[in-house]
Amino acid sequence: MSLILQNLFLDAIFAAIPAVGFAMLFNVPKSALIYCAFGGAIVYTLREVFIDLNLTIELATFLASMIIGLIALYWSRKNLVPRPIYTVASIIPLIPGTYAFSAMISLVDMNSHGVSTELIAAFIENGLKSISILGAISFGLAIPSLYFMRYKRPII
Repeated sequence: MSLILQNLFLDAIFAAIPAVGFAMLFNVPKSALIYCAFGGAIVYTLREVFIDLNLTIELATFLASMIIGLIALYWSRKNLVPRPIYTVASIIPLIPGTYAFSAMISLVDMNSHGVSTELIAAFIENGLKSISILGAISFGLAIPSLYFMRYKRPII
């Protein structure tokens, strides 16, 4: 059990690094960088936990994005900072780079070596998975802010 927690902790640290790097790239205020790091660590850890609970990667990504959307909405109201400062950097560890890369490699292979059913299947499978994950991130981030901002509901 401790090995699993240790791996989750290390994954959280390594997920915080690109979140902070992406935030620094877009000149996020220094005071918000720690929130971006925590956001990246939280969202990646949540997705891994949901995947370990046998949810699909798309559903796990949606739930993790929705939770970080709620947390970022709270942080933004608490610190009087726009919500995207926290959410955009935090979701960076969830971007489906491997699936998108595999889809593009399949496309390049079709161009180089000719079209085959295996390459078409790989392209469609990886392309749809990356689009689904990106949609899950988008909807997961949008739903909390739409609900709480539209209906003027208090957040904790």
